Amino acid sequence: MNAKPEIRYSACPHDCPSTCALEVEKLDAWTIGRVRGARDNAYTAGVVCGKVARYAERIHHPDRLLYPRRRLGDKGSDDFMPISWDDALDEVSEALLKAEQRYGSETVWPYYYAGTMGFVMRDGINRLRHAKKYSGMYATICVTSAWNGFIAGTGQLAGADPREMAKADCLVIWGTNPVNTQINVMTHASKARRAGAKIIHIDTYRNGTAEQADLFLCVRPGTDGALACAVMHVLFRDGHANREYLEKYTDCPDELEAHLLDKTPAWAEAITGVAVADIETFAKLVGETPKTFFRLGYGFSRQRNGVVNMHAASCIPAVTGAWLHEGGGAFHNNGAIYHFNKTMIEGLDVLDHSVRVLDQSRIGPVLTGDRRDLGDGPPVTALFIQNTNPMRVAPDHNLVRQGFARDDLFTCVHEQFMTETAKQADIVLPATMFLEHDDVYHGGGHQYITLGPKVVEGPGECRS
Repeated sequence: MNAKPEIRYSACPHDCPSTCALEVEKLDAWTIGRVRGARDNAYTAGVVCGKVARYAERIHHPDRLLYPRRRLGDKGSDDFMPISWDDALDEVSEALLKAEQRYGSETVWPYYYAGTMGFVMRDGINRLRHAKKYSGMYATICVTSAWNGFIAGTGQLAGADPREMAKADCLVIWGTNPVNTQINVMTHASKARRAGAKIIHIDTYRNGTAEQADLFLCVRPGTDGALACAVMHVLFRDGHANREYLEKYTDCPDELEAHLLDKTPAWAEAITGVAVADIETFAKLVGETPKTFFRLGYGFSRQRNGVVNMHAASCIPAVTGAWLHEGGGAFHNNGAIYHFNKTMIEGLDVLDHSVRVLDQSRIGPVLTGDRRDLGDGPPVTALFIQNTNPMRVAPDHNLVRQGFARDDLFTCVHEQFMTETAKQADIVLPATMFLEHDDVYHGGGHQYITLGPKVVEGPGECRS
């Protein structure tokens, strides 16, 4: 009879607020079996998504990069030959030094994103950047509008304990589809529903969460702020505003009420497409249910109205005073509760604030020489890329592809698979996966810090 596999513990490295705690079957020094949720984390509560549950398929995939490669053919041709790590590191170092000698250190741009959310493997590239005075990077494509909108309404990037969703009498899930994309939210939503709570979902199309909601409001894209204003109009109109709370804990409540006087449900219907009756029903339920919890996602923030959409939605529980109650208030992200000192990881002790900072979402214009991005500095002639595939995910694909195709651009990519970006590289380095190295993770969607220790050896010559 086969012996039971050894159980090791880790955390999901993906760019997801849940950062699920994991139990991993270790079959031998190089092989994992099943991946399950670990119950020690009271938020993720032993639940993981199907993608992570099947992680053995990824970590043992036959297409993984195993050895360093040097490009032989044209960029994008996938024509590479294997080389040693010593030769690869020598060639990368010489190329970066050559670029720096010609244009100065800012011509080199270390570029990364959220392929892993581990502090060491994601952020360690900044130690190289700061020590060498390479161009800095504004490191987000997708969260700026959401975070600033929430902070404008709450004062910091933190909310109620997300586990309180299970204690809500009314749960508003706005701008996120957790049934399909963040099942841990639904773990707590289901607990609330079994206790009698109502679930309201707001999104731009009928998705899996909408199918499970008691009330679904389908808004036109970008109009969520108008819906929020109409809801607050009704709350003030019908006496559901907690004026004592507003006076004690908020600023400008009188000015807000005056601003909302003409933001009627009829006004909002013309903008959002949501019927007056549905807006009235939503506002009445929120106004009459003190323990209303707003779980606010990213989806409704990712367009030009994103900041005001998030800000307006976050203001509703302030108007009702829902924050006073366990099971009430709002949550988007808990980033501000952590106070990590990343000096060692990121080399912050050698950070030079005079070095230019380039916006990662503008990599296309940067690589094609747009002076609005480059300023008075040199062109970017060398890239060192980890944890992202900009040829697939960065905005403005035409410019991105044009920039990567430049003959004078040296690119080194540290990757697990031969991605579109790796095929554009001069040198490709094979990277470990999260179970093949040590790292530390924190959850934006909860309050846990989780150690992810190495479980198995990496295949071939993969390095972290």
